[in-house]
Amino acid sequence: MFRIFNQYVSVKGLLLAVIESCLIAFSLLVATQLRFWNNPVELALYQVWPDFAIQIGIVVFVCIGSFYCNDLYRLSARDNSLDHILRVEQSLGAASLLLGLFYFLFPRLLLSRGVFLIGMLLITAITVVGRKALDKAWQLSAPVQRVAILGDGPLAVELARELKQRDDLNLRVEGFLTAAATVAGAPEANLFGTPVLGRVSEIESIVEHSGISRIVVALEDRRGVLPTRELVSLRVRGLRIEDASTVHSALTGRIALESVRPSWFVFSDGFHRTAWTDVVKRSLDLTFGTIGFLCSLPLMLLVALAVRLESKGPVIYRQLRVGRMSRDFQILKFRSMRLDAEVSGRAQWATKGDPRVTRIGGFLRKYRLDELPQFINIMRGDMSFVGPRPERPYFVEELRRELPYYDERHSVRPGLTGWAQVQYSYGASVEDAYRKLEYDLFYLKNMSPLFDIAIMMRTIRIVVSGFGGR
Repeated sequence: MFRIFNQYVSVKGLLLAVIESCLIAFSLLVATQLRFWNNPVELALYQVWPDFAIQIGIVVFVCIGSFYCNDLYRLSARDNSLDHILRVEQSLGAASLLLGLFYFLFPRLLLSRGVFLIGMLLITAITVVGRKALDKAWQLSAPVQRVAILGDGPLAVELARELKQRDDLNLRVEGFLTAAATVAGAPEANLFGTPVLGRVSEIESIVEHSGISRIVVALEDRRGVLPTRELVSLRVRGLRIEDASTVHSALTGRIALESVRPSWFVFSDGFHRTAWTDVVKRSLDLTFGTIGFLCSLPLMLLVALAVRLESKGPVIYRQLRVGRMSRDFQILKFRSMRLDAEVSGRAQWATKGDPRVTRIGGFLRKYRLDELPQFINIMRGDMSFVGPRPERPYFVEELRRELPYYDERHSVRPGLTGWAQVQYSYGASVEDAYRKLEYDLFYLKNMSPLFDIAIMMRTIRIVVSGFGGR
């Protein structure tokens, strides 16, 4: 287990991606041999290196990218065998369409039709079988880390729940250690189906007896309770000691505001920002914003025509939003609601199945097409490609009063897409805004150009699938 963008990533997932890359390349090599098995001269003419290696590499890249976009490397996702096979086939179908478009643009890199068809059949079979084989091998050989959680409050229980959902990390929760003077019902006491191993003061003997290799401190109140001397001794002996807020953040991709302390923001890693990273981010915004605007211009003309034909009124809707350093700007969107959507003059939260949304507006919102004009906001510098979602001034004033640390999200430009947008469904209340703020703060803590690219890839998957439509 290791971290990418301060999130736990299983070695199994990385190993699976590497193995499947090799298997896809091997399948194409076998497909070539099968296609030209009785014609060695044509085979020699076909396998011209390095062109043939580039052709294989393109197929591998597109197939692995399709698997990633279809969540086939998110191994904590639980599905049955049939669902898994269907998702593999869907991914390879999408990869075939993308490769067809690529070959239309670059015919010189085209694989022969026979090699491509045989290769895709082999890739489907070998991917399904290979994943089953890796699962069995991983269960038999992967080492398990035994985890003890110091604490028995809501944070400790929530942490245990998250750890049990991530069996791909090979972290096994052995039990809780309570700060109470006695363990109720010992030794049968348990929380969330997990035993209470004993008291915090008994940590050294419990670690030795249970073979604990990792300790997570989730005590709600540590004053006079935290066994500092014992933890130092265990740490020096090689045990991993971690703070619950950090572990929870790495598991969920959000910062749990109900349990995190202000000192955690001050002393934890992250929140690094330099003038150089700002320059790189702005350069990427200008590049991708311009490319996105030019590529989507024909589609925007069609969307504008559809909006105009369905209802009277402006095609482009301008709305005041709060941007970087709390400065207001006019966001541009295709109009997706009726003209009388806010006839009362009071701002309203948009909701799922909102009756104010027009028929074409529902389609635009589902596939995020209403937000295409925001490429102009990106080029103007009002917005970034990736960042927190910009909110209306009325809602910002309300959320500032209700939510701690809300104004911190205005330290960067708001985004066309963002970590909260791809991780959480559309927000329609203060409670939803609270949860999305947790994801926004996680993004601020770990923001980087590579993290932005990963968010863009997830956004593409959501847009193509229509998942999370508003």
